[in-house]
Amino acid sequence: MVFKRLLGALGVGGPTVDTVLDPASVRPGGTLSGQVRLAGGKTDFEIEHITLELVARVEAEHEGGESEGVVAFDRFTVGGGFRLAEGEQRSVPFSVVVPWETPVTELHGQRLGVVLGVRTELSVAGAKDKGDLDELTVSPLPVQEAVLEALGGLGFGFRSADLEYGRIGGTGQRLPFYQEIELLPSPPYAQQVNEIELTFLANPGGMEVILEAGKRGGFLSPGQDTLTRFAVSHEGVQQQDWPSIVDGWMRQLVEHRSSAHGAPMGYGSPAPFGSGHGHEAGHHEGRRSGPGMGTAVAAGAAGLAAGVVGGMVAGEVVDEVGDFFEGDEEEGEG
Repeated sequence: MVFKRLLGALGVGGPTVDTVLDPASVRPGGTLSGQVRLAGGKTDFEIEHITLELVARVEAEHEGGESEGVVAFDRFTVGGGFRLAEGEQRSVPFSVVVPWETPVTELHGQRLGVVLGVRTELSVAGAKDKGDLDELTVSPLPVQEAVLEALGGLGFGFRSADLEYGRIGGTGQRLPFYQEIELLPSPPYAQQVNEIELTFLANPGGMEVILEAGKRGGFLSPGQDTLTRFAVSHEGVQQQDWPSIVDGWMRQLVEHRSSAHGAPMGYGSPAPFGSGHGHEAGHHEGRRSGPGMGTAVAAGAAGLAAGVVGGMVAGEVVDEVGDFFEGDEEEGEG
């Protein structure tokens, strides 16, 4: 690969930087490794630090509508404290652990429409420059893959996937945003709900699976939404009958929606993560929380892209991460 960009903060003659990620698949909570390759400029430079920043394009709803921005969700200092001589070529290897809640970007090689990036920041003599941006591909954990494949096998169709700014109350969510996977209901549920929204919140001990059903409204029955939360373990994934488990979740979700009346019901206490699977952790009638808004709902079911994976259809993707994040260098930091 060529060095991607002259460090603008240092001007002509400054060092250049290129981050090369290892080709091995990265999973939530897993290790991201690679090398930061530096090429010295026309004079010696003191490299104060090399920092990697994980960034994501996130949607936010507000009273005026919806907006998008880039949010940094983790930072790692992977090197620094050395002199880069004139014209010197140097490679700095790194190995960092990504957050457990890192969104999934692909399933069996099919991209889901969520793009993440690894931005490299070089600090030289007090000047900082975000000199490189690389796409980060994240594969699902085994339990996430099992749930997604079960949904596809049960006839649920993939509509879209995005990242929503805000928090889901009553959960162990740590990042300032969550991934939302929107599904078309399978035929047995098509009369009860318009769509299903799925969120995974993984942690070292297991994972919370949050399901939201958009209720069909009628002339005398306005549409509503219901959330149901389940706890699963990372252990024993291959021994579970996931189609039956997931179908049971869906049945409970629809039952909760049908029986929910009166004041909204809050989440129960988070369920402990043990060896069991499919343990119900509580349900809630209402919407996920954001900065004064609910979750985004895709308009219409048209425009599905081709490419079937286990019964699920891959959505529209962005091919160039550089173009995707262009113009957002200073947006949504932190």
